[in-house]
Amino acid sequence: MASGLAAKRLALLKEASPQISHVLVLTYLVDPIAAPQIKELENAARSLGVKLMVQDIRTPDDFPAAFDAGISGRADGLLTTAESIFAFESKRVVELAARHHLPGQYPYRVVVDSGGLMAYDSYTPDLLGRTAIYVDKILKGAKPADLPVEQPTKFEFVINLKTARTLGLTIPPGVLAIADEVIE
Repeated sequence: MASGLAAKRLALLKEASPQISHVLVLTYLVDPIAAPQIKELENAARSLGVKLMVQDIRTPDDFPAAFDAGISGRADGLLTTAESIFAFESKRVVELAARHHLPGQYPYRVVVDSGGLMAYDSYTPDLLGRTAIYVDKILKGAKPADLPVEQPTKFEFVINLKTARTLGLTIPPGVLAIADEVIE
């Protein structure tokens, strides 16, 4: 599911900031979920007329050099793939994005709560509710292997307007209209 969401995130970033032509993509290629996301992003980038600059992040110490490489390559947007390092290091990612004036789209709401511009992901309260249902079934004797795998059905798109103003970015009304939450 993460790869399909990656393409949607890139499309939302381009909608929110149509002038974007070079997007710095931070990824953690060791994680098996990274490669399918990058492939999906590459396909989406072609149709959106965007050039991707993929930077592999192995440790938090890699962030400054990755941002420097993106800026050298004329990055005017930022996207992270959905590996957990980007949630754990959200404050650092947001700080570097702000320093380099890059509007960013993230896979975790926590990044937007830390000052990132936008996030699009499955709706966590819904996932937690589904998890409770599974735990209940297991506690009542169901075998985990017999339970179906479920995909998320509810998603959340959050925009931080304070960050947009700091970046000098006006989010188009059509993008604001589809947001589930706008942080003032």
